Amino acid sequence: MRKDMIVVEIRNNINNKKTNQPKYIDIDTGLRLRKFDGKFDFALEWYKDEETVKLVDGKDAELYDTDRLKRMYDYLNDKGELYFIEVNMGNEYIPIGDVTFWKEDMPIVIGNKNYRGKGIGYKVIKALIQRAKILNYDKIYVNEIYSYNISSQKTFEKAGFRKYKENKNGYSYILELK
Repeated sequence: MRKDMIVVEIRNNINNKKTNQPKYIDIDTGLRLRKFDGKFDFALEWYKDEETVKLVDGKDAELYDTDRLKRMYDYLNDKGELYFIEVNMGNEYIPIGDVTFWKEDMPIVIGNKNYRGKGIGYKVIKALIQRAKILNYDKIYVNEIYSYNISSQKTFEKAGFRKYKENKNGYSYILELK
């Protein structure tokens, strides 16, 4: 198997919208995506962090409170497949970030700073590229990555995305699958 290949196991399918969102997407033995279940209290600390919110919502964004976080997750869950990114810590998985996937966008946040820069975002993106192929998407997009978020730009480019449009605050990306 090639070093950059990621084998994704999708299990426990539960109907969600039109895509039949799986309950789990196992990326490797230590990393998985878990379908959003409406519980998110642990994520509030990620969105109370100024650096994280700047990467997510822009330089002038305000920090989140519980109500704003609930509105965000409700919106994202309605738009696409919302998952928590979880790492295996021995006998349990702990959430370290979130990602939402639909054809027009793939916002991803590694909320726990201890897990940034470790290749997790890349693995998640590659797993969701495989998900896009399962859903027979011909292309997928990233709506905007801020110009100062060089790490995210490099991660998406490493996964095969290319810049196709410059926006006011950053760039839009596309990946052609067919």
